Amino acid sequence: MPRTARDVVFVDGVRTPFGKAGPKGLYAQTRADDMVVRAIRELMRRNPSLPPERVDEVAVAATTQTGDQGLTIGRSAAVLAGLPKSVPGFAVDRMCAGAMTAVTTTGAGIAFGSYDVAIAGGVEHMGRHPMGEGVDPNPRFLADKLVDPSALVMGSTAENLHDRFPGITKERADAYAVRSQRKVAEAYAAGRIQSDLVPTAVRSAERGWGLATEDEPPRPGTTMESLAALKTPFRVHGNVTAGNAAGLNDGATACLLAAEDVARELGLAPRMRLVDFAFAGVEPEVMGVGPVPATEKLLARNALTMDDIGLIEINEAFAVQVLAFLEHFKIADDDARVNPWGGAIALGHPLASSGVRLMNQLSRLFEERTDVRFGLTTMCVGMGMGGTVLWENANWEGAK
Repeated sequence: MPRTARDVVFVDGVRTPFGKAGPKGLYAQTRADDMVVRAIRELMRRNPSLPPERVDEVAVAATTQTGDQGLTIGRSAAVLAGLPKSVPGFAVDRMCAGAMTAVTTTGAGIAFGSYDVAIAGGVEHMGRHPMGEGVDPNPRFLADKLVDPSALVMGSTAENLHDRFPGITKERADAYAVRSQRKVAEAYAAGRIQSDLVPTAVRSAERGWGLATEDEPPRPGTTMESLAALKTPFRVHGNVTAGNAAGLNDGATACLLAAEDVARELGLAPRMRLVDFAFAGVEPEVMGVGPVPATEKLLARNALTMDDIGLIEINEAFAVQVLAFLEHFKIADDDARVNPWGGAIALGHPLASSGVRLMNQLSRLFEERTDVRFGLTTMCVGMGMGGTVLWENANWEGAK
């Protein structure tokens, strides 16, 4: 029987506060699965008109699928969160774009008619599971010269981007990082970020139980002078530092997607509509340029230009990667459309969870900016990929 594609909407999204990875971080003694379970439970609590049995799928991403991030975490998190045993789940891995892929995959299933409602998100506990833990790269990658050795070190790929775009200096990258820190501080002061943070119980053997209520990584006092003094660990006299890149972080995200007609039936208010998405591959050695071809593909397919895009949420894995994207599309470094409330350089980047953080932030911006119709969430992805999702503001004033 032929099927007709349905409109897919983003109803709600939440996340735990992001922590610093390591023995002194917020979540050092908190399980990864407990973090994403906390996010799923909060989604259900905030949307009481959604009967739990109406959830058709739970997709949870993790880059390192082992230990407390293993056991088909989408299914195990659904059970732990108290959803009916009839609700299935699965795990996703597209490195940094894991949660983004969880959204696009379940969103496509809703459009196709296989699901009515889905939960999608991601979790990464980089303190317990460092990036690359247990990985055994095939020796042919290097023996057959399929990739340069730097392709397997994300910081080195960022240094390669500086080589490819010599106009993107360390000073430009540092200036971008300072702006990101400032914008996050301003957004926090205005109470804009806190609305989607889930207070999360944490435990320390020294301090006992506590409650995480805000992000740990931001450094609001960051200056150009303080960044200039940092070491360049990936290259002697290089450009990439801990200050102009996202850190190593722990955190979880989850969002609620539904067919637009089902959302109306259940009394769920959409924040934005999923228009289209695209993924693209690039040379792994310069994986940071991945968002460029993904975005080009997406804009061309939808007969749009960057002038039609009113808001851009781009993951700040490295400042140089964001600047390469902006330079390609002839967007100023300080364009007001780009990460208005700051990004991962300040907030953190718990790998597979970050895609939904971008969506949460865009959806909240849409609520404030009813004059904006279209927005993008986009990110680079390890091993040479990029992903971009095109969204339409459900509250766009031009539709009235």
